[in-house]
Amino acid sequence: MKFVVTLALVLGTLHAQNNLVSAEQRYFTAVRHSLETSADVMPSEKFGYRITDAQMTFAEWLIHSAQRNYADCATLKAEAAPESAKQLASLKSKDDVSKALKDSFAYCAAALDKMDDQKVLATSQMSTAFLHIVVHNNEIYGNLVGYLRSSGIVPPSTAGRGGASAK
Repeated sequence: MKFVVTLALVLGTLHAQNNLVSAEQRYFTAVRHSLETSADVMPSEKFGYRITDAQMTFAEWLIHSAQRNYADCATLKAEAAPESAKQLASLKSKDDVSKALKDSFAYCAAALDKMDDQKVLATSQMSTAFLHIVVHNNEIYGNLVGYLRSSGIVPPSTAGRGGASAK
């Protein structure tokens, strides 16, 4: 009986602390910074750059991130994605693409502020959207690192270490 009471107290404490949401916010903040800074440091003339002909351009990767952010975070907010999400594919300039990416991350940050572990675990769609905003954005950032490095730019996640800095 003592074990059951202890287990109930521990699980209640873990639930009250929103450990999932706290961890998500920490990793979300890091990947958000990496992607937004990547957009900032890449020169505008490189937004149309592809490492190979079969790959997306640098800008298309950022747009893809913004599209998924809006889709996943709309799920978390239980609403339709904002109208601005429909215009993403047509963006071309560094200023427009960078702003759209940052707006999508702000939209997600607002969604995460209203999350708790119970909401995240309520449905598989919520759980998937919740995890996807970090996992998918890290995958995108992994691709962008190649674009940055092949352009002579130190990626934001490694800039500042060992004397290296992003342009």
